[in-house]
Amino acid sequence: MLNPSFAALVKNSPILPVLHMESVEDAVNVSRALFKGGITCAEIVLRSPVALDCIKAVAEQVPEMTVGVGTLTTPQQVKDSVAAGAQFLVSPSFTKTLATAMIDTGLPMLPGVVSPSEITQALELGITEVKFFPAAQYGGAKTIKALSSVFSQVKFCPTGGVSLGNMAEYFANKSIFAVGGSWMVPKDLIANKDWDAITLLCQQAIAAINDLDKCA
Repeated sequence: MLNPSFAALVKNSPILPVLHMESVEDAVNVSRALFKGGITCAEIVLRSPVALDCIKAVAEQVPEMTVGVGTLTTPQQVKDSVAAGAQFLVSPSFTKTLATAMIDTGLPMLPGVVSPSEITQALELGITEVKFFPAAQYGGAKTIKALSSVFSQVKFCPTGGVSLGNMAEYFANKSIFAVGGSWMVPKDLIANKDWDAITLLCQQAIAAINDLDKCA
């Protein structure tokens, strides 16, 4: 597997916002707010009819933001997302068919796993960076600690139930290179178009990570 490292992509801001967007205009404004707050990557999930349009618009209008796609479940979605301008790929689950389609794009990618069997299948394809989803429902940081003791070569990005309040528990494990979540893009702030508040939440998250680094 020769795809670029996902960990390298998010190294400077190891938080991956998960964006469920219903409006192209809002997607552009949210992306600008995220970048202003110090976050350089955003995952737009395929959970709305305008998701691909949002990816295209952000890629074109907010070039400073690295925009990717999430909730990939089929190879056709992979193709459509790349055509729309997605710069990285994230799936909530793992199959060899889907993972191979993601690999074939040559883009940074994160397939979703929760079990030793899925991690083993990922390793068979040369994949060593994975999304752990849904993190909270599958034991969170404790489960990842157990998995990383067996699969020391694997790096994780837990998503699902991660928040500003529990980030430290996750980042205490050196096998975790980033966390994903939507706490910095709450629906009410998007509905109210309060972009400055979103920027502030991002700044708080980045500051918290910087504090963890100082304490390490």
